[in-house]
Amino acid sequence: MTLLMDERKQLVKYGLKLVDSGLTVGTGGNISIFNKNSGFMAITPSGIEYDQLQEEDIVIMDLEGNVKEGSLKPSSEHQMHSIVYRNRDDVSAMIHTHALYATTISCLNIDLPAIDYLVAHAGGKNVRCAKYATYGTKELAENALEAMKDRKAVLLANHGINVVGDSLEETFAVTEQIEFCARLYWQARAFGEPVILPDEEMNMMVGRFENYGQQKN
Repeated sequence: MTLLMDERKQLVKYGLKLVDSGLTVGTGGNISIFNKNSGFMAITPSGIEYDQLQEEDIVIMDLEGNVKEGSLKPSSEHQMHSIVYRNRDDVSAMIHTHALYATTISCLNIDLPAIDYLVAHAGGKNVRCAKYATYGTKELAENALEAMKDRKAVLLANHGINVVGDSLEETFAVTEQIEFCARLYWQARAFGEPVILPDEEMNMMVGRFENYGQQKN
């Protein structure tokens, strides 16, 4: 076990955070980090509960689907991760979960609209919903990539949500924010018609979030 040690540690850490935050349960979802220097990605294995996950369980792959290090099967959704890294220079990490409220909205096969300005954390006025395809397939990977154009998040019809970022820390934070917005939308629609923020406001918010928080030197 010699490749991508820092990435392995991060995946174990954030796997636990996903469970602790209620964003997933059991073995649901998957996480990866792409190391641009090596051209390899570290990804969680298939069927291992996050509270049992060890650094040696992480699978190291290239972006063509070849395992470079690891004895376990990689996540069945590894194509959905690698296609993003091949096509998005701005992305170094991805989280896929079956978060309850985001998945609920995805079961309507609709976009998550601007129910709150926090939707802008995903990079636009909404979070699009990708067309349905069977899990673990190239078709699903392609559908998700297309619907996530110019965005950091995408709903997967009748399935879940993908979020990307330039670090796992950012990706996790956006996942939390979008799940919060999905819950707001679900609750608002339960007893009325939500007021959706205008595009002009959301475009401004996207710009403001680009410089949100403490800036790194």
